[in-house]
Order: sequence, then structure tokens, then C-alpha cells
Amino acid sequence: MDLQLSGKVVLVTGGAQGIGAAICRAAAAEQAVPIIVDRDERAGGALLEEIGIDRARFVAADLAEPEQCREAVTRSVEFFGRLDGLVNNAGTNDSVGLERGTPERFRESLRRNLLHYYDVTHYALPALTRSRGAIVNIASKVALTGQGNTSGYAAAKGGILALTREWAAELLPAGVRVNAVIPAEVMTPLYQRWLAGFTDPQEKLRSIVARIPLGKRMTKTEEVAATTLFLLSPQAGHTTGQFLFVDGGYVHLDRALT
Repeated sequence: MDLQLSGKVVLVTGGAQGIGAAICRAAAAEQAVPIIVDRDERAGGALLEEIGIDRARFVAADLAEPEQCREAVTRSVEFFGRLDGLVNNAGTNDSVGLERGTPERFRESLRRNLLHYYDVTHYALPALTRSRGAIVNIASKVALTGQGNTSGYAAAKGGILALTREWAAELLPAGVRVNAVIPAEVMTPLYQRWLAGFTDPQEKLRSIVARIPLGKRMTKTEEVAATTLFLLSPQAGHTTGQFLFVDGGYVHLDRALT
């Protein structure tokens, strides 16, 4: 299937590693031009070199700061004079719970995981409206299932799903489509660091994988990227306000199946 993304410019936040990097690689493979936005300059530079300076761009930004969100979008649009897609992806499961957190840390978690979704989208909207582009928000199964001890991240991801539907409604007249992708268990550098905090990381991983219905395996970053690229593409031209789960049945299938 030709996704018809050749030459399209796509801004990806948190694009230097993990799911974001997989989305950037997939975009480049479809002949689109990914704009990698990330605060990790080393990882962003390495990915840019991998993809090729003629096929991608990198913008260093700490998206927890609204002014840096504005600057990242401005620079991204200046590169090619257009923006056809936005993938809001940056964030981290920071374990700010009721007991282990504080009101201050909870607010900081929302700043790191939710507020920049609004900020970047707000600043990108004029360019996306001109191109009748598409937005994909990367959420998490935690928004729907809960996890325990991660109130900030759960609230942020729940907010992202609410904003997906709200923006899809608001942007109907502009022809800008807005959808969300919901992964569950995906092996990324952040996930590896989380596993490393357990006494026996491999045993913890085995217990997680055993509960994933389809194939008893982790979801691949490339699988999340493929769904994201489809939603950005004209092939999904009549799809908006939807939540697509890429999780091997983790959220919706009966645990008895495992």
C-alpha cells in the first residue's frame, strides 16, 4: 500500500529514541521528511545522521517550556515552509503516585507529559490548517487500565485521549484529522530503565509478556510506527477522533486467554 506520504513534512516530538525514533524512521522510509524534536541532542544527532541530513531535520527543545514549544514549531516550519503532520509523543512514566508523589511533583508530571501536547499543537495549527494535515497523539494503556503509583502519567495520558476527541471535533471545519495510538508494553530505552529497577528484571519481563494475549510478546516500536504513519496518511482520510490500540490485545481481551 502506498501511504502517499512522499514529500510530506512530519514533526515528531520525543523523536530521538524509542517509539518516536521508530516513527521517524518509518516516515523516512515512506519518503516523508521527519522533523525530530527532542531535548537529547546526542540521540537526535545520531538519528539524523542515520536517516540522512537530506531526508530529515533535528530540533533540540525541552518541551516542558512553552516558549521552546513555539520555537521548535517555528523552526520546523521554516525548514520547508510547510507542515503536513504532527505526532505528539514525548513523555515518560515518572511514577508520581498518591503516596510516593507530592502535589508539586504531580503538577510537574502534567507539565512534562501533557501540557506540551497542547502547546505544540497550538503553535503548529496554522501550518497544519494550510496543509489540511493530520495529528496523531501517542497515549498509553495506563489511561484506561490504571497501573498504580503513577497518578501524574495516568492523568496526562487520560487528558491526551480527551484532547484527541476535542481537537477532532474542533478541527472538523479545517479538515485536520486527529487520532490517538495507544500502545501497552513496548520495549524502549525508558522501558528498559524501568525494568532495571526490579530485583530480577528478566523475571519481571517474563511475567509481563505472559499476560500479552497475542503471541506472548512485547509490541515492537515498528508496529506502533506503522499504525501512526497510516493515521497520518491520506489512506486514513476519513478517520478522525479514533483511538487505535497497538497492544496485542492487552487491554481488551480476557486475561483467561493468557
